[in-house]
Amino acid sequence: MVQEVRTVYLDPDLNMEAYRFKGIMQKFPAHFHEYYVIGFIEEGQRYLVCQGEEYIINPGDVLIFNPYDIHSCEQIDGKTLDYRCLNITADVMKKFMYEIQGNEILPHFQQNVLAASKLAPSLRELHMTISQEEKEMKKEELFLYLLEELIQTNSNLPILPPASEPSYPIKVVCAYLEEHYTQTITLEELSNLTGWSKYHLLRSFTQQKGISPYNYLETIRIHHAKKMLEQGTKPVEVSFLAGFSDQSHLTKFFKRMIGVTPKQYMKIYQSKGDI
Repeated sequence: MVQEVRTVYLDPDLNMEAYRFKGIMQKFPAHFHEYYVIGFIEEGQRYLVCQGEEYIINPGDVLIFNPYDIHSCEQIDGKTLDYRCLNITADVMKKFMYEIQGNEILPHFQQNVLAASKLAPSLRELHMTISQEEKEMKKEELFLYLLEELIQTNSNLPILPPASEPSYPIKVVCAYLEEHYTQTITLEELSNLTGWSKYHLLRSFTQQKGISPYNYLETIRIHHAKKMLEQGTKPVEVSFLAGFSDQSHLTKFFKRMIGVTPKQYMKIYQSKGDI
């Protein structure tokens, strides 16, 4: 018998809850929440009723409940349910909407079920980032991109295209990231440098540099890590000297960008040859 897993993470940076249900059969009667729920099905098939509409929901489907949307659901395939979701209060949603729209208007999401949605992988990545207690900047970037896509495709609100901005503020941000790469940096700090909202900064930076501020920062850290490894500094020391939270964090990004682990890379220079 599959063991149930019911986990709740309260993210102190985004100020939202991340729920994970795994291996459950529970039936949920008609109810509503005072907050937004954005979730997706990983495994299992369910019969859902939301706002009087009936759905059969499947793995890969994204579910969106506005505050006070009445819904109920139950398992119909005899298998257990694996499900992840984010719970977002109206106050938190207003904060992020201000970043995107310049005002605190609350969106109304028009479809409760997005079948086989391309947003499911993005939502899963954000959920995993929260549960693994990743950096604040990365979480904010992922959520702003997710919210932007939902507003564009499934709300009653328009998204204004980013205005063409001079490159000087972006150069200021790049210089700041390059100088302070060993420190914990937030989008709030970067937005204060430019006078832009965090959302506008994120969009403008990515548009001009072809990479997000967080990935730009991690790339700088990897460049410094490479130099230290070439000089024989041990990976456990490099991780902190280059601004990573620990050695596993360094290894994860290093292997993703360079293709080998820090230890393998260091051995190349120790042996003066290929591994």
